Amino acid sequence: MKKIILTALGTLIIYLGALVAFDLNLNETKIPITGQSLAVLVVGFLVGREIGFLAVFVYLLLGIIGLPVFAKGASGLEVFTKGSGGFLYGFLFAVYLVGVISESEKNKNFGICLGAMAMGTAAILFFGIGHLTYLYGFEKALEYGLYPFWKGAVVKIIMGAVIVFGISRFIKVPFSFST
Repeated sequence: MKKIILTALGTLIIYLGALVAFDLNLNETKIPITGQSLAVLVVGFLVGREIGFLAVFVYLLLGIIGLPVFAKGASGLEVFTKGSGGFLYGFLFAVYLVGVISESEKNKNFGICLGAMAMGTAAILFFGIGHLTYLYGFEKALEYGLYPFWKGAVVKIIMGAVIVFGISRFIKVPFSFST
C-alpha cells in the first residue's frame, strides 16, 4: 500500500511541476520551461528507482491517454513526436538513474545530492537533444534544446540538491517500505 501511495504522490508532484510553466521566445519559437524535470529528479532521489520509475511511467501514461498533465495542459501520444518528446521519455531514464544513486549512497552529503541532480539532468538533456537531433538536426537541437536551457538547468540542479539534501537530513531517503 505504501508503494501505491508513494507512486501516486510522485506522479502528483511531477504533474504539479508541469504546472510551473512559461514560454521562452527564441527566434519566433515558443519554448516551454517547466518544473517537470526538477520534480522528476527530486521524486527519484526521495523514493528510489522503482517507485520513481513507476511515478514517471504513470505520469506519462496519464498524458498519453489524454489527461492534460504535460506542460501547458498538453496531452496525447502526438506530444512524443514533437520537440519535447525526448525530454519526456528521458524522464524515465533520469528518475531511474537518480534513484539508483540515492539507493546506493549511504551518506547523502550535499555533493552526492548535487551529483545525482546533475547526472539526472544530463540524462534528460541527452534524450531531449537526441530526439531534437532526429527531428531537426544537431545544430538546431543545440539551439532549441540546450542553449536556452543550460542556465535554468544549473539552477534546477542546485535547487534539487538543496531540496533532497534538506529532506534527507530529517528522514530516511529513499523512503523505507518496511512496516
